[in-house]
Amino acid sequence: MKMINYLTKSLFMLLALLVFSSCGQQANEKLIVYSGRSQALVDKLVEDFRKQTDIDIEVRYGNDAELLAVLNEEGDQSPADVYWANTTGALAQASEEDMLATLPDSLVNKPDAFKSSTGKWIPVTTRFRVLAYNPEAVSPEDLPSSVMDLPGRSEFEGSVGWTPTYSSFYDFVTALRITQGSEAAKSWLTNMQQLNPKSYSSNTPMVQAIMAGEIDMGLTNHYYVIQTKYGGKEGYFEDHEHYGEEGPDPNANIETYHFADGDIGNLALVTGAAQLRTAKNSESAQKFLSFLLSKQAQEYAATSVNEYPVTSGIDLPDYMLDAEKALKLSPEYDYEQLDQLDQTLSLLREVGLI
Repeated sequence: MKMINYLTKSLFMLLALLVFSSCGQQANEKLIVYSGRSQALVDKLVEDFRKQTDIDIEVRYGNDAELLAVLNEEGDQSPADVYWANTTGALAQASEEDMLATLPDSLVNKPDAFKSSTGKWIPVTTRFRVLAYNPEAVSPEDLPSSVMDLPGRSEFEGSVGWTPTYSSFYDFVTALRITQGSEAAKSWLTNMQQLNPKSYSSNTPMVQAIMAGEIDMGLTNHYYVIQTKYGGKEGYFEDHEHYGEEGPDPNANIETYHFADGDIGNLALVTGAAQLRTAKNSESAQKFLSFLLSKQAQEYAATSVNEYPVTSGIDLPDYMLDAEKALKLSPEYDYEQLDQLDQTLSLLREVGLI
């Protein structure tokens, strides 16, 4: 009788173990993505990936800083497989803190531009810094060929806008420090302040101010002008307040000005994604990264979000600058160095901007 009880208990424990293992395996089969990109963009691509691969996928959202903090807190116990970031600075920081896995060459070599120097993340899309302007107030012929010359144009005093507390401006100043040196960056910031520029919390109210005639121009990202005129799905303007009652307007009184090729004012800001070192589903993670570089995903980003693809052969809307021309706009620099945010914040505090 004791032997029967022993065998019964042993069988029960074995069954329980098998059930537990099965549940754990099923849980591990779910691909977990931490996304610093907006849900309005990610949802459509995630659903397409799910349908094409039959891989169960869950996305958790937050900004880059929040997600990095969560990953640090979770450590080796993190359930995340993929980190999809809004900036390469965040990816570089994750790489520096040994959060990312080295990707296979077959994946790293897929993009045609803006590749990672470490091989631990892939570029996904690109945005460019531009000068947005009101054509009713200023002619492009009167604008400087370099953003470095903008502070010296006293005729623009009080008519320029910028976003000194916004993340893309931080990236611009970081790249400015890296490419021109800290003293040049400090000099540009202090000289810009002599123009009495108007500060905005983000790009959206600044773009509205340009169209309202409050300012004549503003340093921003290229897609804010495009989405104002032609719409978009990124989620910046989901409530349509940005467009006004009539919605996007191709004839809106705002245009894009590009500085000379290679000028820091045309800085390329790259989004990217990576597989985490602690990923439980590396095969699925790499399939997802490969999908983000597929023609389908790259065309969606171009046509619906108005960001530039990082692979060739992608059709762009006719209102976007040709991709080959766009690639020549930005100076070359190591995108990994955008993780040097602390020095940038110190500089901005030093000149009194934050």
